[in-house]
Amino acid sequence: MSGIKTISAEQLAARIDHTLLKAQAARADLEKLCAEAVRYCFASIAINPAQLDFCRKQLEGSGVRLSACVGFPLGQNTKDIKFLEAMTAIQEGANEIDYVINITELKAKNFRYIEDEMNSIVTLCHVNHVLSKVIFENCYLSDEEKRELCHIALDVCPDFIKTSTGFGAGGATLEDVRLMRDMVGDKIKIKAAGGIRDLKAALAMLDCGADRLGSSAGVVIIEELKQG
Repeated sequence: MSGIKTISAEQLAARIDHTLLKAQAARADLEKLCAEAVRYCFASIAINPAQLDFCRKQLEGSGVRLSACVGFPLGQNTKDIKFLEAMTAIQEGANEIDYVINITELKAKNFRYIEDEMNSIVTLCHVNHVLSKVIFENCYLSDEEKRELCHIALDVCPDFIKTSTGFGAGGATLEDVRLMRDMVGDKIKIKAAGGIRDLKAALAMLDCGADRLGSSAGVVIIEELKQG
C-alpha cells in the first residue's frame, strides 16, 4: 500500500474521527474514548449529541474536536428537527456536525427537499464556524443517486461529504470514494466511514481520495502503523 511509507502515525491520527455511537455506551466507555483521542491526537471524537456536554468536559484544552451526529442513523427526522438538533449540538460545544440525508426523499427524486435541508444545516454550521459533513449512506443508493447528491453538494458546498453512518447494510467502499472524488474534485472533502478496521483499509481509503476517516478502531489502526 503506497501510503504506509509516506504517512506518520501523527499524520494519520489527525485524519481519524474516533467514533463511539453505540446506544449502550457507558460513561466509562466515553471516558476511554476521550482519553484515547487525547493520547493519539485524533481529529475528533464522533458521538451522539446527548453525550456532548460530558465529553466536552473530558476534552477541555486538548485540541480534540467534537463531532455530533445529527438525524442519526436513519436520516428520517424532519428538516426542522434536524436543524434544531444541529443547533443544539453547536450550543453544547460541537465543532463538527455529521448529518444524514433523507434517503426516502432522494429516492422520490425530491431533490429540492434534499438541497433545502442540506443548505439549512450547512449554512447553520458555517455561520457558527463549525464543519459540516453530509452523510449519503451509499449502501442504499444507486450510482446515479450518489452523483445527484454530489451535484447538490457542489451547489451547497458542505465541508465534507461522507460515505456511510456505519449502521447501514454496508460501509465505505473504495469504489464509492473514487466516485465521490471524481464528482467533486478538490472542491469538497470526503470522509470515508463504516468498516474501516485496520491499517490496510485506512490507507486504501486515503489513497482513493478520502480526506477524513471515521472509525471505532482508530487505536488499532495507529498501533499497527507504529509497529511497522
